[in-house]
Amino acid sequence: MRMYDLILKKRDGMVFDKEEIDYFVQGYTYGKIPDYQVSALLMAIFFQGLNEDETFFLTQSMAESGEKIDLSDIPGIKVDKHSTGGVGDKTTLVLAPLVASCGIPVAKMSGRGLGHTGGTIDKLESIPGINVDLSIQKFIANVKKIGISISGQTGNLAPADKKFYALRDVTATVDNISLIASSIMSKKIAAGADAFVLDVKTGSGAFLKNIEDSIKLGRLMVDIGSKFNKQTIAIITDMDQPLGYAIGNSLEVEEAINTLKGNGPEDLTNLCMELGACMLLLAEKTENISEAKRVLRKKLENREAYYKFLEMVEYQGGDTEAIEKMQLPKAQIKHEIIADSSGYISKMKADDIGRASMILGAGRQKKNDTIDLAAGVLLNKKVGDKINKGDVIAWIYTNRQDAVLEARDILRKAIHIEEAPSDERPLIFGLIDSKGQYTEY
Repeated sequence: MRMYDLILKKRDGMVFDKEEIDYFVQGYTYGKIPDYQVSALLMAIFFQGLNEDETFFLTQSMAESGEKIDLSDIPGIKVDKHSTGGVGDKTTLVLAPLVASCGIPVAKMSGRGLGHTGGTIDKLESIPGINVDLSIQKFIANVKKIGISISGQTGNLAPADKKFYALRDVTATVDNISLIASSIMSKKIAAGADAFVLDVKTGSGAFLKNIEDSIKLGRLMVDIGSKFNKQTIAIITDMDQPLGYAIGNSLEVEEAINTLKGNGPEDLTNLCMELGACMLLLAEKTENISEAKRVLRKKLENREAYYKFLEMVEYQGGDTEAIEKMQLPKAQIKHEIIADSSGYISKMKADDIGRASMILGAGRQKKNDTIDLAAGVLLNKKVGDKINKGDVIAWIYTNRQDAVLEARDILRKAIHIEEAPSDERPLIFGLIDSKGQYTEY
């Protein structure tokens, strides 16, 4: 078998079998196939696509390229949640302890942020002393003991995906639905959970900008999960404006803590209710979504979810007193963004707001960039809100004086004010059940 022949085959729109996919995945992972040939193959895949069987074989091959985590010693049905990424998306920080407080084991491996999307591990590192690089043994021991652990991904979990993604990132081949689906699901399968709830974002701040593509991705990932005998549900959710009000690591942790205390933004709270209800359903803790939401709401009201978050932080070496007193990293510079006209907020472009936050220091343009845990943007208004000239629309937080003007200009262009209110987009567009059936909300 030759790589040249595989490139030619996909260039001409032909279909790979499992043996051919295993050949180029293993060959590239172990350094036997050069970057330039894999780049050519990725571009051929980008234009010609992969069918469902090819996508499944690619997912399987990448999942099996490194170690796979065995969670079988943890009692109960382990349900994992994954978001396709967005701006202000701190749902894991709320959802994991919320679901764990209901008796569902949550063994969550999360990543770091790159570009305008934030990473759960970066956010957790805003908490003084916390260890997010747990050994597999410690990770599993914590879940067995207290029902929850959130850790960074082990270096040898689906290493093929890491190599392929790094190459896709510099060859303009990221935005392909089959490649996105296989990348996400290979890591999920290797991480060992029994079932998955997928939060598929759509809008300006998401990988996929239109709902049709997002539904297609959701269905494909549900199909992959089914072929691995993993119950999988996908929810299509909005990312045309940031989720909640906080964008930036310590700012988002503070907002997540407030949400766990029952005082969070409506959109963040409602999304966590929806995702959490699906997790309870897959874990067989409830028979319907409505009952699950009642259970989850009670866990917020009586603060059991918040106490579970504190317990997780303590077991991972974090300073729980810093959380209780909100002693998280603070920026030296705080700058107001003022409305220059009256009206209604009609648009808040999530991608541009995320880019402004990145420029302030909250995100990475390159993988090895150092981030400022205190930097970010805190919104004062959301789409649909009335605003008067002179009102504060948002605050900028940073330790980089030279970044303020650029971030301010980006935010001003990203936030649109119109004379009359516009139609608001729904937070949740619909759900794809484990059989691939899409139901609009």
